[in-house]
Amino acid sequence: MMKTLGRIILSLILLVVATTVDAKTYLVCAGVSDYSEYPYKASSLRLPTNDAKTVAEIYSVNKRNKKSAGSIDYVLLLDQDATRDKVIKAMDKLFSKAKEDDIVVFFFSGHGYNGGFCVYDGDIDYRDIRSAMKKSKCKNKMIFADACRSGGLRGNRTSSSQTTDDDAKKANVMLLLSSRTNENSIERSDMQNGFFTEYLKKGLRGNADVNRDRIITAKELFEFVHNGVITISSDKQHPVMWGNFDDNMPVMKW
Repeated sequence: MMKTLGRIILSLILLVVATTVDAKTYLVCAGVSDYSEYPYKASSLRLPTNDAKTVAEIYSVNKRNKKSAGSIDYVLLLDQDATRDKVIKAMDKLFSKAKEDDIVVFFFSGHGYNGGFCVYDGDIDYRDIRSAMKKSKCKNKMIFADACRSGGLRGNRTSSSQTTDDDAKKANVMLLLSSRTNENSIERSDMQNGFFTEYLKKGLRGNADVNRDRIITAKELFEFVHNGVITISSDKQHPVMWGNFDDNMPVMKW
């Protein structure tokens, strides 16, 4: 009886370990500093390409660690490679591979508007991103954005903000955005990353893991990033979070 019980317990442990090890992250990182080909008036920026490289490195280094669970499949698109077509195709291709317990992440740094992001040659709105997210079967989906007015992502140039807001509530996606609808996302000449990405980086590297269980949850990450950005910006920039997700959704296991 005891031997049978022992085998059952061991089998359950191995099942949990196998599930954790098999979990995979699918990441699309896009950063645009050069807006010379953007169809509307937009000034070039200093740090978005660094921001995208930083986030890609955080995830890839974490997953290369021998003690880290799972693996990563990612695409990094910078400046002239971060076109509307390439970004959408990358999301469609990667996110459709994800299984239920995997993690899907889209990170963008650059200019933003009320309803979406400004890529190298045009705009990507929330409907485009949500469409790619819907192709994934996984339950852990998230968008990080270091872009001015990114808190207005629920608004849309081609549809009513209420309609887009309703779509957002139906989608199983967590959105952690760098600023409110009427705010700029600040970058400083003596820093390698924008204020938001700087604290996102620190948080994902373990500083947000308040209970030290080596799992960073959505709530832990938001509180760390939100408080850090408010402090460094002297209360001029306020990250926001919204969407249909659980506060304890795992953002990263480190």
